Amino acid sequence: YTDHVNQLLARAHHIIYSGRKTTWRSLFRFLKDDYPAIFQRQLPYVLTSLFVSVAWGFLGAVLTNARPEFMRHFVGPAMIATMERHEMWTKSVVSVAPMASSYIMTNNLTVSFVTFASGILFGLGTFFYLYVNGMMLGVIGAACHQYGMSIALWSFVAPHGSLELPAILIAGGAGFRLGHSMLFPGAYRWKQSVARGGMEATRLIAGVIPMLVVAGCLEGFFSPSHAPVWLKFTVGGLLFSLLLLWLFRPLKQPSQS
Repeated sequence: YTDHVNQLLARAHHIIYSGRKTTWRSLFRFLKDDYPAIFQRQLPYVLTSLFVSVAWGFLGAVLTNARPEFMRHFVGPAMIATMERHEMWTKSVVSVAPMASSYIMTNNLTVSFVTFASGILFGLGTFFYLYVNGMMLGVIGAACHQYGMSIALWSFVAPHGSLELPAILIAGGAGFRLGHSMLFPGAYRWKQSVARGGMEATRLIAGVIPMLVVAGCLEGFFSPSHAPVWLKFTVGGLLFSLLLLWLFRPLKQPSQS
């Protein structure tokens, strides 16, 4: 399966970029004009990814509230110790911000691409990674609420999470698109269906790269800083609003002669 995914990605890359010289202008044009159309065509898969993540996150929060010891299955003793002291475990990030930002970017890109590529397992791999991410967010959210740290947590998450969380959901949507092409080839031959689904999924996940680069910088420098809480929420809300305006921008209708 891994070799097959690599072949699909190579084939999709060739189809997308063959005959073109990639420049900053062409990249900007892709993000500005092409990507919103790609996203909107694949929106049902992204909404499926959103539903799976929210469902597991809700379950994680409910189980943690009902049985506080449940959090120990997902949260390590060091993090629990910091919450018991009512301290955020992110304080150390500020002192090593440049290195942390680079690590966070790499980690987020890895998580997103693994979530996407694992869709080759008939979508089950994508489902598993969304379960892990959703459950972890729900458990941590409920645990911080129990320790009276909800504002500290969500003011930390808001700036970078406004881009990082949608990026992971889009990656999940790309994984489900790939899994759907394997399970339901329709009128296509199975290999043709997988190749077509792989190309569309690759184009969908391509747009999350700049989102995760910006999110990594924010998570390394701004989110753990001592900036006012209201400013962090404002930045997060503004970035999320701009993201929605970009992804759901009205598409140009083809002119009729």
